[in-house]
Amino acid sequence: MKKLKSIYLALILFFLYAPIVVLVVFSFNASRSRGVWAGFTLDWYRALFRDTRIMRALYNTLLVGVLSALISTVIGTMAAIGINNMGRKSRRLIMNITNIPVFNPDVVIGVSLMLLYVTIFSIFRRGELGFITLLIAHISFSIPYIILSVLPKLRRLNKSLFEAAIDLGAKPAYAFFKVILPEISPGILTGMILAFTMSIDDFLVSFFTTGPESDTLSVVVFSMARRGVNPSINALSTLMLLVVLILLFIINLRDKKRLTE
Repeated sequence: MKKLKSIYLALILFFLYAPIVVLVVFSFNASRSRGVWAGFTLDWYRALFRDTRIMRALYNTLLVGVLSALISTVIGTMAAIGINNMGRKSRRLIMNITNIPVFNPDVVIGVSLMLLYVTIFSIFRRGELGFITLLIAHISFSIPYIILSVLPKLRRLNKSLFEAAIDLGAKPAYAFFKVILPEISPGILTGMILAFTMSIDDFLVSFFTTGPESDTLSVVVFSMARRGVNPSINALSTLMLLVVLILLFIINLRDKKRLTE
């Protein structure tokens, strides 16, 4: 029985990580073919930084990811605080509405936002799909994840802390930033990282809400797939994977130090 469990676990890990290993290995392949190993090379990494289309898409992706994460974190945190102070019935109603984008398929969100933008453009007879529409779309689907990350921290928070700070002479704004915010900051940070990850990972919403000059990396890779994916994409994916591994290592190292202190 234990052997079967081990084999089952090994198969799961294999199917999860084998594609990543193949991607990394073939980012150093001298041949464009993914079925032939022609020797080790760094040419695709050099070509990556010379490809203006991929670099522009990477810049757009990172910029939208950072901006949408920051803006949605501010809006989502304020919304979570407001929802937490509501009555039980009102809170349940608002949370049900908030959860709709989480459970909705991305294609529904993308098409509905595109139709909204087109309707607004037709009414005012100006505007087009581009960076701003893409940013608003990413903010809109990121806010619910911020709310869901911050609310549990607010529910565990002792409400007497804020009242005690007010009684000791602190102004409400000062009490919030010095007492409440540090207590809920882990939830805010988690939500912001999740929002950034969702933005980087998104394809469908970006596909329907972006313009020709503001393509994200996922949209560019999809358009390349029709003619065959450029091996430079393998190099870019490998570099992004390396950055993620470094960040995970730093976070785990910081958590370990915090536990030992």
